[in-house]
Parts: sequence; structure tokens; C-alpha cells
Amino acid sequence: MKKQSNLIFQNLSALRQYHKYSQEEVAEKVGVSRQAVAKWESGETVPDILNCNALAELYDVSLDSLIHYDQEKEHMPIPPKGKHLFGTVKVGDRGQIVLPKKARDLFRIKQGDLLVVLGDENPETAGIALVPGDTILRNIASLRDMLNDEKEEIE
Repeated sequence: MKKQSNLIFQNLSALRQYHKYSQEEVAEKVGVSRQAVAKWESGETVPDILNCNALAELYDVSLDSLIHYDQEKEHMPIPPKGKHLFGTVKVGDRGQIVLPKKARDLFRIKQGDLLVVLGDENPETAGIALVPGDTILRNIASLRDMLNDEKEEIE
């Protein structure tokens, strides 16, 4: 396993380059010197927790990902905070898929849960999404209440 400081400095350098910031720009945004940023990226020093938090916010990644994410192992850049790539699934003979355990655990999906399948046909954003049924029902109820309130105001 790689040392954590190796992951931090590799991630800091990769994120800065991905966002097309210079070391000077990162330093200014975080409130440190350019030399501090250079030392973090070279692995000479490690940013303290407050600077790690500021860097995670700047790059819109979780603090955990900034420190622990191994881009070489994952073969993907660090995902934005709250975004996940759980891998691939194979569609079975009857169209069924098995959701990866990590996804089920994170979203607390268990056997028997009702999920609504949504789709987007736009060629640039095409895809399928699963939304918990209770979320959809809450949104429908909220919309119904809002429409009833507007109807009462009109009358």
C-alpha cells in the first residue's frame, strides 16, 4: 500500500492540473504561499488539516478522497464530492441487473425496496437513474399540496 502522503501529493498535483490552476492561483485561493503549494505537491511537506479542508473545497472533492484516493488503483480521476462510480453491471436474460453492494450500502437499498426507473434520451446526457420510490412519492405529495394552495388562493 502506498504511503498516505504519496497519495496526497499526487492528488494535489493532479487536481490542480485538472482544474488548470497555477500553483500561485491555488496558493492565493487557499491563503498560503506558492512555495507551500509546491512543497505539498512535491511531497516535501503535507498540508495541515485546515489547508486540506480548504483544498478539498477548492477542488470540490471530499476530504477523504483528497487524502486516500488512489488514482492509479482506480484508473479514474478523483470524483467530485457526492458523485460515485460503482463499476459496471451485466444485464441478465430477463433484463435484470444486480446493484453493486457498495451502492446498495451507501444508499441503504435493501431487498423489497421500491425504486423508480427514470430515463433521459438526450444524446449528450442519455442514461438511466434509479430513485427511491418514497422520494418520488414525497415530491408528488409536495407538488399536490403546492397546487392545492395555489388553487385556494385563486378561488
